[in-house]
Amino acid sequence: MGGALLVAGTSSDAGKSVLVAGLCRWLARRGAAVAPFKAQNMSNNSAVTPDGGEIGRAQAMQAAACGLEPSVRFNPVLLKPGSDRSSQVVVLGRPVGVADASSYRRFDLLDTVLSTLDGLRSEFDVVVCEGAGSPAEINLRAGDIANLGLARAAGLPLLVVGDIDRGGVLAHLFGTLAVLDPADQALVAGFVVNKFRGSLELLAPGLTRLTELTGRPVLGVLPWRPDLWLEAEDSLSYAADGMLGRPSPPAGEQWLRVAVVRLPRISNATDVEALACEPGVAVRFVTDPSRLADADLVVLPGTKSTVDDLAWLRRQGLADAVVRHVRAGRPLLAVCGGFQMLARRIDDEVESGAGSVPGLGLLDLDVEFDRAKTLARPAGVALGEPVTGYEIHHGRVTRRGDLPQLIAPAEGVLAGPIAATHWHGLLDNDGFRRELLRWAADRAGREGFEPAADTRVAALRDAQLDLLADLVDTHLDTTAVTRLIEDGAPPGLPILRTSW
Repeated sequence: MGGALLVAGTSSDAGKSVLVAGLCRWLARRGAAVAPFKAQNMSNNSAVTPDGGEIGRAQAMQAAACGLEPSVRFNPVLLKPGSDRSSQVVVLGRPVGVADASSYRRFDLLDTVLSTLDGLRSEFDVVVCEGAGSPAEINLRAGDIANLGLARAAGLPLLVVGDIDRGGVLAHLFGTLAVLDPADQALVAGFVVNKFRGSLELLAPGLTRLTELTGRPVLGVLPWRPDLWLEAEDSLSYAADGMLGRPSPPAGEQWLRVAVVRLPRISNATDVEALACEPGVAVRFVTDPSRLADADLVVLPGTKSTVDDLAWLRRQGLADAVVRHVRAGRPLLAVCGGFQMLARRIDDEVESGAGSVPGLGLLDLDVEFDRAKTLARPAGVALGEPVTGYEIHHGRVTRRGDLPQLIAPAEGVLAGPIAATHWHGLLDNDGFRRELLRWAADRAGREGFEPAADTRVAALRDAQLDLLADLVDTHLDTTAVTRLIEDGAPPGLPILRTSW
């Protein structure tokens, strides 16, 4: 059976996903057959696998780091929040129900998770596992299948990574270990500090003291890199009213300003990352109507809760701002749930249970939600360019006026200043993205904007994976990491005594 390691974090967005991706690419470059694994993910950023299943998008990115196609085995349980209290439960790529915190345990998914992991370990040399949230959430320990519940059942050693950029990382690492019971502590084999910028000389005494207090080594300090921003794990990474990426100067004489509405239940926000890769394209997430006033292109992204987020759009005054933007002839790109919001009516007995509600009325079509989820990886032609994408939605168009299609043979809408589609990943198609930017610039009156001819999003994402592997190779004790993968947590690790 192949070796395995679990990367846990002191919190969400501490760096688990990128460290796992870096380890996967580093191992793959050394010739190992390696696979990623996240037993349970909670995210509305998801991807469709070749067999029509659905997994967390971070695991699809980690699969790419391994040189693999995404598979439902890499993320057997996906929770997609539809509200603050409930989530859709996706098991091995297929939705099986909706649950809140108390009812989720009835699904009893540990056996599914363990058998899937065992299958991967029998097939691959190494499986690099990612935890969920933090193992220090001891209120959830009894039903845990993603952190120490998984590690105990499968005998996995843990690396705990903490984000020093947030402050308090030494206390976070120490405290994560200290609240665990003795059997769980015995699997925590080391620490990693992430997003460090500063003097290692100043940090070193703290790391030494942390090792003295815990008996665990710090196996690496990964530097903060501003160019690591693609493929965020979840929507928490996309700040409201924040710039996405690091925009470079325009190829032409003018910038193109893009405002992406930061919906409360935004899904697959990674769609707009491709725009932010373009020179001269400034992409900003917005929650205030004033931010739309000077935007050249407005984007209504996907959402896990179309009707609820449409109600929020109206409460915020953003719905009126979007309508004014379109009626002024300025361009709007709407994706999936954002597309559905443009309809005259939305009939939803599935996600929100709200029944029939008015949409924004910007397109002459009606949308109805089906209990069966559409999961597909289609291909077509849009704006004269070959395109691929993926679909993840319950809503479907049931009535459509005489509206021209965006994608041949029969998908989406391109009508006046509106481009709309159910397809995610459409902007990853380089030729289409350039044509869409030309269309948007023309509609916005940005004659001096010129799309760059050489932006390759897939290559940029792959280069980021190589950079992660380089950081692992340079800044991690890879000999110690390899030993953990092969031999597990060393015996006799000290136990921090508290009042258990």
